[in-house]
Amino acid sequence: MPKTKVLTGEELVNHYGLIRLRVKGSGNLRLTLYSFDKLQSNILNPLVMNDLTSIEPTLLSNFTQQRAKLQITTTNSGEVFQISKVIIFIKPVAKSYPM
Repeated sequence: MPKTKVLTGEELVNHYGLIRLRVKGSGNLRLTLYSFDKLQSNILNPLVMNDLTSIEPTLLSNFTQQRAKLQITTTNSGEVFQISKVIIFIKPVAKSYPM
């Protein structure tokens, strides 16, 4: 079986490609990825929620940073949601930024 090299460390530059979540609720869900100190952001397409669903929606993100913070909000007041699972697909693309 071939050995794969696993890159670890805080300096890695990662590509945040997809976000998959299990969500129930009513209304629209807005997801945003932020970099350190919110210098850069990536607003994802709004997700229309449903109380009865058999799928886990997957959203494309295409965001490259060392670290990212995911903010999840609703678009209007009175909308509710329940999230039971969040999976973020991340791939290391560089060991560090050029100096």
